[in-house]
Amino acid sequence: MSERAHHYKSDDGLTLYCRDFDATANGGVTALCLPGLTRNSRDFIALAHHLQPQRRVLCPDLRGRGHSDRDPEWKNYQPPVYVRDTWTLLDGLEVQRVVIIGTSLGGLMAMVMAVQQPERIAGIILNDVGPEIAPEGLERIRGYVGETPSAANWDEAAARTRAVYGQALPDLDDAGWLAYARQGWREDANGVPQPDYDAGIGRAIREASGEAPDPWPMFRALQCPTLVLRGAHSDILSEAILARMHTELPALQSETIPGRGHVPLLDESPSLTAIDAFLAGIDASK
Repeated sequence: MSERAHHYKSDDGLTLYCRDFDATANGGVTALCLPGLTRNSRDFIALAHHLQPQRRVLCPDLRGRGHSDRDPEWKNYQPPVYVRDTWTLLDGLEVQRVVIIGTSLGGLMAMVMAVQQPERIAGIILNDVGPEIAPEGLERIRGYVGETPSAANWDEAAARTRAVYGQALPDLDDAGWLAYARQGWREDANGVPQPDYDAGIGRAIREASGEAPDPWPMFRALQCPTLVLRGAHSDILSEAILARMHTELPALQSETIPGRGHVPLLDESPSLTAIDAFLAGIDASK
């Protein structure tokens, strides 16, 4: 499978990173995979390989994560900045139209992008996120982001990963937790595993000031086909929020992923079946 490392500059001078998976055959609309708050492009590698035979797949690391520069100003760790960086990526690659697969924060970005430039968004897949976040999940996230210390070794990193995500991913075995830890952690120059994101992201989410605008009008304004994947026991996207999403946007498609909380890993059979069917519909209408 072909993968290129693409580096580009943000409008404020950071060097940002994106994995670029070329399609192995002529086919569908380019997929843009946007990660969760503390996650990075490695979460999408398996999905990219699954999708690559039909379409190009772009998987960026948001600023402060993975191979992208850390921002010296923690206040820049906000969705409007991430969205601006993503348009810079697409414009630089001359990609005119995409379908966005957004996990958690990435799904919020997808909704913003679909309202800002609707002609460029063929569809969006929201992985366990909606226009409203259940308060218990938000408090859980605020409690751990930026507070995880380095680990002595990879077994300890896996144990700490399990402590954070264990309820959401109850069926992972020891090998699965180690693999998931390697997606979210990276060794520093001394070989010590560290969470692969800037701790300033935690400060940004805890110290955000001002009342956010009501996100429901933005959601109602979506014009593109939209699919929601919900973890069956998610503490971020509740059943009540999903029910309201269907009421507000009657054309919305959704699939509940059993045995998952926040978030589905997108390697589950129900997730892949729903994604493949949704993307086939997007390709057929392009």
